[in-house]
Amino acid sequence: MGQNNKLGFWILTALVIGNMVGSGIFMLPRSLSEAASPAGVMGAWILTGVGVLMIALVFGNLAIRKPNLTGGPQIYAKELFKKDSKASILSGFMASWGYWIGNFAGNVAIITTFTGYLSTFFPILTSDAELLQIGSFQLKVGNALTFLVATILLWGTHFIILRGLDNAGKLNFLATATKVIGFFLFIVVGLFAFNSANLVPFVAPRVGDAGQTFGLFGQINNAAVSTLWAFIGVESAVVFASRAKKQTDVKRATILGLLIALAIYIGISTLVMGMLTQETLIASETPLIDAIQTVLGPVGGKVLAAIGLVSLIGSTIGWVMLSAEVPYQAAKQGLFLKSFLKVNDNGIPVFSLVLSNGLAQLFIFSTISNSISAAFDFVIYVATLAYLVPYFISSVFQIKLVVTGDTYANMMKDRWVDGMIAVLATAYSIWVIIAGTADIKTFTFGMLLLASGIVFSKQVLAQTQKKQNDTQKIA
Repeated sequence: MGQNNKLGFWILTALVIGNMVGSGIFMLPRSLSEAASPAGVMGAWILTGVGVLMIALVFGNLAIRKPNLTGGPQIYAKELFKKDSKASILSGFMASWGYWIGNFAGNVAIITTFTGYLSTFFPILTSDAELLQIGSFQLKVGNALTFLVATILLWGTHFIILRGLDNAGKLNFLATATKVIGFFLFIVVGLFAFNSANLVPFVAPRVGDAGQTFGLFGQINNAAVSTLWAFIGVESAVVFASRAKKQTDVKRATILGLLIALAIYIGISTLVMGMLTQETLIASETPLIDAIQTVLGPVGGKVLAAIGLVSLIGSTIGWVMLSAEVPYQAAKQGLFLKSFLKVNDNGIPVFSLVLSNGLAQLFIFSTISNSISAAFDFVIYVATLAYLVPYFISSVFQIKLVVTGDTYANMMKDRWVDGMIAVLATAYSIWVIIAGTADIKTFTFGMLLLASGIVFSKQVLAQTQKKQNDTQKIA
């Protein structure tokens, strides 16, 4: 690839910001207000910002020290063990598997947010009218229509991508520009409409589903997984590291993109809490629209909803493509089955795309029995916990480099600094994993998804063994 086709610092930064600022900006204000009081929400943002900054520093450092390891954070898993050993292949497979699950599950969070904002124009999407009842199961009209719309968006995006990246890229660019306009509009209006009285009580207990009461630190703990969802995509520059003009740009773009996204999230989250009462915000299916309507009325809500819909279509295109790319790249590294290498005439990994969207469709079934917001909350928990696997492994790999001195030579000071950052990143990852798996339902479902990969890992190991045997015969 020529230098002119390489990605520069600002393009890499834009990739980080664009992938991070997706569905979370539209739905998280409600999720966080339900989990924590204003003080707990702000505390969760700060702690998550610091924790993800440590992970971002790890990503940036590894991109510089191990420039040959490209394709995403999951690639570092296989490097923890002896090359081509069973432990190496299995570790790389499971990390890629978890990262893949996070991608296609995350797509569903974007899609369910889309249906939520579409209800501004079609209120029937939130209708509680009964459509049919089978035993104790009751299907509501709103849930059925939400499922239908989400399915159409998923497979409509699928066919757009199959036609090639050119058209998909143009649509994504338009959506990104629209997103920037929408946020600018919201921030300007929000600054004038902010009412500090809506933040009172600033510190207040929250009651869980089982009736347990959570204090401030418990609320921060509960909100940790939700706030981390906002930063999924911080590794985007690392994924494209092989296309960067300079490896140092990967680290700089990752950190700057993170800081800008953090400012956007904290700013809009705080503004929404000041524009709506806490009770109204918790009950909202479309918090940003409800907030803007308090100032500009229904017309303002419809304008923001339209901007949000265009933005979310763009996010869906980008993340659906990424979810197909992960197993494709893993297959090129020998970590997934060869069938994932199949591409169409446009160079799109067609088998990977079909399977990824087929699995995403299973998650969309959660909209049948849950409200849009409940489906969003469930999906982001599962997706975020899946992403934490490669995040955790990346931090552990950085610790390994520090301990062994690989790439450090006599730079003892750098080893100490990088070691401290890696330890903090590892501790943060463990903390969020523990916080996220405290709910037995989420823990069980997440573990079953990860454990399901063991079945396929045996086939990957057999594939690797055959390749090694063939190589030995040739030698």
